[in-house]
Amino acid sequence: MAAAVASRTAPAPVLVELRDVTKVYGVGESEVRALDGASLRIDDGEFVAVMGASGSGKSTCLNMLGCLDVPTAGNFLFRGVDVGTLTLDQLALLRRNYLGFVFQGFNLLARTSAVENVELPLVYRRVGARERRARAMQALEDVGLGARAKHTPAELSGGQQQRVAIARAIVTQPQLLLADEPTGNLDSARKVEIMKLLVELNQTRGITIAMVTHEPEMAEFVSRTVNFRDGKVEWDSKSGEPPPRSGRTSVPGRAGPP
Repeated sequence: MAAAVASRTAPAPVLVELRDVTKVYGVGESEVRALDGASLRIDDGEFVAVMGASGSGKSTCLNMLGCLDVPTAGNFLFRGVDVGTLTLDQLALLRRNYLGFVFQGFNLLARTSAVENVELPLVYRRVGARERRARAMQALEDVGLGARAKHTPAELSGGQQQRVAIARAIVTQPQLLLADEPTGNLDSARKVEIMKLLVELNQTRGITIAMVTHEPEMAEFVSRTVNFRDGKVEWDSKSGEPPPRSGRTSVPGRAGPP
């Protein structure tokens, strides 16, 4: 019994961690510090909203978590492995095997059916045609679009296109889903639908999600909010401290589920 209790109360394993990360673009007078000593830890199973004003470092943080960029200084660890020590080929394998990406623009192939769009990551993995189709169809079912599998993006609404993009991101069963303004191109009703879908994937499938958003209403759906300012983490709801009252940030007043 004691062992069972211990297993339930043990902290979740750390999935990704930024340790005092600085990212500098340009040199001399054109130098920009997109990240300036930022530290952030995301555990398995969390759903984190990354917020902040334009230029605060939130998008650079997401790029770092997605292994699309490497620190100028500091360390980024994925399951304890320092990503800065990996070769380009190893980085590509990490992105392909462990990460999923969802963007504000749906990035679907216009003349390709929904199911064929979802199959694309599996093509790169050289998964056989029969298994590829079965897994793609299951991913579409998971996002509620199994009946629209043969439709092209032009035959789908914006919300449906984003669901296809999410299905494409989860078809490889990623450990971390990175979403960059996933509701930015949608109307209010579709925004809520997509957020509820992401919450469901997080809670029922156990997919860890890091989502950049500038909309406080969308952040209300998640379990944790992190706000960036000037390249650093200014506030993290996980600390239990109230958000700053200066009015200078975009931190929502509420970071828990609705």
